[in-house]
Amino acid sequence: MRSREYDREFRERATRIRDCGSGLLILGALLWGWCAILLLTDYTVETNRGGTRECASRLFTEGGTANEGVWRGDYCADERDWPEALAVLGLSIPVSLVGTALFTTGHVSRRLSGHSQAMRELDKLADEREKRSEN
Repeated sequence: MRSREYDREFRERATRIRDCGSGLLILGALLWGWCAILLLTDYTVETNRGGTRECASRLFTEGGTANEGVWRGDYCADERDWPEALAVLGLSIPVSLVGTALFTTGHVSRRLSGHSQAMRELDKLADEREKRSEN
């Protein structure tokens, strides 16, 4: 295998690694968005009698339906529970870390490959100049 073919395959592999890292970073961002939706948006729940009830968001409530409902037997208390939001947030951390590592590895590998190619080209030009000056 010639060095040019190897370098091309190396860059393609680095691009695939970088793209995989980008995908994982997007997935991590979607998980953060899902967590934000769970914590910041108002929601409705169905009651035992078939009706619906409006509930305040879990994060921006002043103690009403979302947080103090357990003591009053409110329907909103168990619909969006903290462990679910924290599980989504906790899942986003390793996904984002792996995505960052892959993206960085792929990007740096491509940059180093480009740098190596530029150095080879400069060496080739320098060798040609030396040959011309000797003649």
